[in-house]
Amino acid sequence: MGELTRQSTEDLVPVVSLQEYFRDSVDSAMAANNVTVDHHTAYYVVNLLTVFARSEHFYDSTEDGPALRPLALMWADAVGASTCEERNHALRRVGDVSLFLSGFFSEGIHYSAVDMGYYVNMGGSAYQSLSSSVGRGIQGVAFSDVFAELGAKFGQLVDVLNEVREAAAGDSDENALRLYEMWAKTGSRRAARMLKTLGIIPIDGAFHGVEH
Repeated sequence: MGELTRQSTEDLVPVVSLQEYFRDSVDSAMAANNVTVDHHTAYYVVNLLTVFARSEHFYDSTEDGPALRPLALMWADAVGASTCEERNHALRRVGDVSLFLSGFFSEGIHYSAVDMGYYVNMGGSAYQSLSSSVGRGIQGVAFSDVFAELGAKFGQLVDVLNEVREAAAGDSDENALRLYEMWAKTGSRRAARMLKTLGIIPIDGAFHGVEH
């Protein structure tokens, strides 16, 4: 995937730099959802989207071809890692895959055996654990702050990536039931905002999902 196109009112406009496209899209989505993060964290998210836009970087190579291992197995890799480097790599993989999946494949998650709250919890926890593990040395401290913010604001960043996905697809229609389920399971501020535009007011006391 070397080029992405954006739908305009006239035709399809080619975007030469995928990274610039995602940077502009993420900036706009953060503004729309009132999400603020450090510029290093924003760069990490943009770079993640750019890298995972190529399927060979997102999927794992298996004997049966490209596939995505379950998050539970990725987490088991971190727990059973023999070195700190291997553990950090596994934790980062859990966080990155969780963020990308919940941001760009939320429709598929809706029909999966686990719900969005599972991905938010797994991804946020992985980044938080990683922030504690890499906090050594000047470079480690810098990455530690990024991973800590990714973990603390994981749910908000899922909202941001959902906005990016919908803008790229040119599709603003939302299913009220799915929006409500996402809000109920994750406390998504974006889902609550979209529900209000549809005339549905979520009741705060009804939310029992994962805090973020």
